[in-house]
Amino acid sequence: MLHALLASLPSPSTNTLGPLPIRAYGVMIALGVVAAVWLSRKRWAARGGDPEDVVTIALWAVPAGLIGARLYHVATDWKTYFPDDPLGALAIWKGGLGIPGGVALGTIVGVVIARRLGIRPGPIFDAVAPALPLAQAIGRFGNWFNQELFGSPTDLPWGLQIDLANRPFGYEQFATFHPTFLYEALWNLSLVGVLLLLDQRRILRPGRLFAVYVGGYFLGRLWVEALRIDTASTIGPFRINTWM
Repeated sequence: MLHALLASLPSPSTNTLGPLPIRAYGVMIALGVVAAVWLSRKRWAARGGDPEDVVTIALWAVPAGLIGARLYHVATDWKTYFPDDPLGALAIWKGGLGIPGGVALGTIVGVVIARRLGIRPGPIFDAVAPALPLAQAIGRFGNWFNQELFGSPTDLPWGLQIDLANRPFGYEQFATFHPTFLYEALWNLSLVGVLLLLDQRRILRPGRLFAVYVGGYFLGRLWVEALRIDTASTIGPFRINTWM
């Protein structure tokens, strides 16, 4: 254990930035959104589209995605909030976003807005596809600041140090855990590279690149979910997010 403490990843001592009560979790999400919009604008312009189309869609799809992500989290982890802490379901700044819900509702709203703009959803969603795992990779570092969603105990050199107050019941004696936030971030960055490579080769029909993003992302979630030890609702022996 001493070796693990000497060669491990530290966790932030606070989840705020500076003297102001600015939540690092929210900052990471905001940075992810900015990066995604920036990359999407460049890619849509390279396809001959108006970059402002991306901004217009994002103004609707991003809030919808956040709402969908929060609703999914609350629905799949409802015992945390009901009946004892119903107002806690609104405390999004404390963490708790379910990506499947965000992708689903954000995509639906994005399709609606794209059609209202007279844009075929397939091509513009393909332009956006690599930007989404980029945003998710950045956003995952919000979990690092919150010291949440880590995996099982490990003595590996990259084990994540977790404060005693944030260790789950039954794991108080362990100091370092699998940094599943980092695993997922690295998976997402790899997915960005794969999507860009596939796009350069022009071998996919419109809309298929976005489908590769969805499939690739959830494939990565399978092994990440298998490592996590935080409380979650299950269907049979598996966590709900594994089924999703």
